[in-house]
Amino acid sequence: MKQSIRLRFTALIFLVLTLLMAGLLLANSFGLERFYRNQKVRDLERAYRDLDVLAAEKGAESAEMEELLRTYSSRYNIMVAIVDTANSKLLQSSENGKSRLYQRVQRYLFQQEDDSKTRVLKRSENYTIVQAYDASSQSANIDCFAYLSDNQTLLLMTTPVANLKESVRLANRFLFYVGALTLLFGVFLVWGMTSRITGPIRSLAALSEKLGHMDFSERYRGQNEDEIGVLGKNMNSMAEQLERAILDLREANRKLRDDLARKEEIDEMRREFIANVSHELKTPIALIQGYAEGLADGLCGEKEMREQYLGVILDEAERMNKLVRRLLTLSQLESEHPDLNLEVFDLRESAESVLRKTQVLAEESGAKSLLLAPKEALLVRADAFRIDEVLMNYVSNAYHHVSEGGEVRLSLRVEGERAHCEVFNSGKPIPEADLERVFEKFYKVDKAHTRKYGGSGIGLSIVRAIMTQHNMPCGVRNAENGVVFWFELPLAPT
Repeated sequence: MKQSIRLRFTALIFLVLTLLMAGLLLANSFGLERFYRNQKVRDLERAYRDLDVLAAEKGAESAEMEELLRTYSSRYNIMVAIVDTANSKLLQSSENGKSRLYQRVQRYLFQQEDDSKTRVLKRSENYTIVQAYDASSQSANIDCFAYLSDNQTLLLMTTPVANLKESVRLANRFLFYVGALTLLFGVFLVWGMTSRITGPIRSLAALSEKLGHMDFSERYRGQNEDEIGVLGKNMNSMAEQLERAILDLREANRKLRDDLARKEEIDEMRREFIANVSHELKTPIALIQGYAEGLADGLCGEKEMREQYLGVILDEAERMNKLVRRLLTLSQLESEHPDLNLEVFDLRESAESVLRKTQVLAEESGAKSLLLAPKEALLVRADAFRIDEVLMNYVSNAYHHVSEGGEVRLSLRVEGERAHCEVFNSGKPIPEADLERVFEKFYKVDKAHTRKYGGSGIGLSIVRAIMTQHNMPCGVRNAENGVVFWFELPLAPT
């Protein structure tokens, strides 16, 4: 290290102490005398106000006035003389008899003061404060000549001024000796104390150097409880975190590889989705095109044949229209802002309505339908239209896959704060490998059977999207002699 903290800190303390001592000497040399003189002027002004007020209330010759004069004489070293100018009578004085103060009053009244040796410090309407030099005693005084509020009583106050220049010189010499000793002692003291401070800092510097070289084995061993100790503990914590961060980085790299694999899987699913849509549309388009060409070529001379051709075209067009509508519905449900109309409705009533609407499917499949639900209303809070669509998909899917002469059973019950709905159909179970994929778009367990009744493989995807928007679960499981599709909804507040 070119310049250690210890050396710089000691030099800084030395400079600060030197500047403080120099500032103190300058302030003492140039400010003490002025401060002393201003303080004396303020004392005389305060004395004038107090004496003026007391003279107006009690009189200039009162005992209270005499006591106040003694107070100013003993506390502030201010000598006071009060003279009645009408008859040149001395009313009160801090000195006994015809004192020197009284003589100065006489000289003042008859303008016998030597103006060349006085310096006016402050002048107002009622009083004048001057600094005067008394040649007889070779001393300086600060005098205040004033008239009280009655404009008749003269007030003379004087206070001696010490020889400040000599006092300042002696004080500066004393401050210089004391300051030099203090400066020398302070430098040695700081030099010794900084070793205790810079020692832990040097340890931290060595630790940081090892951390810079990715060596996390070193730790700070100090026992300080101050900021340096906190810094050392933080650096220990940082070393541990960096060590863990390297391990986490390796784990993140592994996850990144997994994410890339997942992205490829998603791309594959996208390609598969396009292929499924193309496959679903290819057959009806081909049939429509073929039968339309037959009509255009005049192959259907008979009315019955033409009607048959037109019926096929209309059926396949309806099939395409249904597929597109389901895709649009699924796209809307999977958007970030679903259009849900949450309301309170009777789930039992919705289930009865769906069973009535699918009665034709029950007759075609030869299966019997059954509703198991509480007798009272089962109120839930959800989008009634969307939940009807879920029930319709579940029930129609059950009729399309029920065994011949089997049963479709719709069950409703309360579980905690939710309504649980199940749709059971008897028949072959779904292979375990396909259970988790039946809700995927275009996924069909039995493609030939699905094609037979016109299924597109989107209905269960719509169910999952609706329940996802409701933040409610849904699923499928194999049961004894059949399959159960289920979902849950929150009960309406009572």
